[in-house]
Amino acid sequence: MKILVFNVKYSENLGDGLLADCIEETLRAEGDEVETLDLAGRTAVGTSRNRALILNILRHLPALLRRAVVTRALAKSLKASRSLWDAKIAAADAVILGGGNLFQDDDLNFPLKVGTLLDCVARSKKPLAIYAVGVGPHWSEPAKRLFGRLLGTNLKHLSVRDGFAYRNWLQHFPTGPIPEIEPDPGLLAGSLAPATSPIQGNVGLCVTEPKILARHASRAGAAIPLTSVADYLALIAELTGTGYRVTLFSNGASEDQRLAEAVFAAAETAGIGTAGELALAGRPQDPQQLLSILAENSVIVAHRLHACIAAHAMQIPAVGISWDGKVEGFFKAMDRAGFFAAAGTTPSEIAAMVAKAEREGIDPARHHEQVTSAKSALLNVRSILRGDEYFNASPKAKKRNKLTQSV
Repeated sequence: MKILVFNVKYSENLGDGLLADCIEETLRAEGDEVETLDLAGRTAVGTSRNRALILNILRHLPALLRRAVVTRALAKSLKASRSLWDAKIAAADAVILGGGNLFQDDDLNFPLKVGTLLDCVARSKKPLAIYAVGVGPHWSEPAKRLFGRLLGTNLKHLSVRDGFAYRNWLQHFPTGPIPEIEPDPGLLAGSLAPATSPIQGNVGLCVTEPKILARHASRAGAAIPLTSVADYLALIAELTGTGYRVTLFSNGASEDQRLAEAVFAAAETAGIGTAGELALAGRPQDPQQLLSILAENSVIVAHRLHACIAAHAMQIPAVGISWDGKVEGFFKAMDRAGFFAAAGTTPSEIAAMVAKAEREGIDPARHHEQVTSAKSALLNVRSILRGDEYFNASPKAKKRNKLTQSV
């Protein structure tokens, strides 16, 4: 079977590329021909020109004007994408849209891209699976109409990745279709990870630019922990003061890497971690490099969801930092809610979570169950697209739904 997968594989945020790799490798192992297309039209990971400037400008515009600017900016590229996607879909047997936080209304950025794709799929009448997607809580009316184009497709499978996304989906589509809850495909990252052992006592601290968090957050900005250089310095001081070594890293986004460099420089100036207790990882250029950075640590601390997911996949405990419901949703789904740093959590409290996470580790039996569930979920989608099972009727799928429900 030839399967065409759509997500944001070549995003600077390499977590998206990682989950794309997980989907590809799992399906190819079953003998399928798989091609992934980036919804933004990218064919390689690269720094977007003027990205920081554009984001800063959008941040200061009213919502209506932001949407107009984004719509105009995407018009030409979406016209080109439409022609390419029509041709690619015509040559494929089935289409998967997922995973990732694709059903979010970021000033119509995703709605326009997803809506264009749904039009292409509807014209082709090819079977479609919307698989393990994230769903934002707030959609504008234009976003609802664009995402609503899924109702005109040959939809064979619909799933979201956690209870947070499930609740949001039902809010947007109160009369259906009703999704299943399937584990994030990033949980399969362990099979792609390097064969190295974590360094005990080494904490990987994923640094994220607070402006990015504010733009996409479903949480109030003032309540998000770790949103300044001073906050990061306070956490580093807490960790190194109790004997930990800390490695600063980013998920690959250029603005995140710049902040990591700024935190590292400020720590040197303040004399924090100067006795070899603090290191700065280079900016990862592909998902494999990101996995290599994660693999060296015994605990990961991150706002970035897929830094947490990939760490968990490799049986490295993670402490997730609140900024969006999707992070909390993952930690609840994995029975790790005690390692989610909710709004207002202080650096000293995060440091205490790190110590507890390293001490307790991850239950091997539960981890095996979670990874097995993630793999069987994707293989079930494959079976549905092949016509082997009825839509949303698999007993195994119902069991997975129970295992991953976090509503």
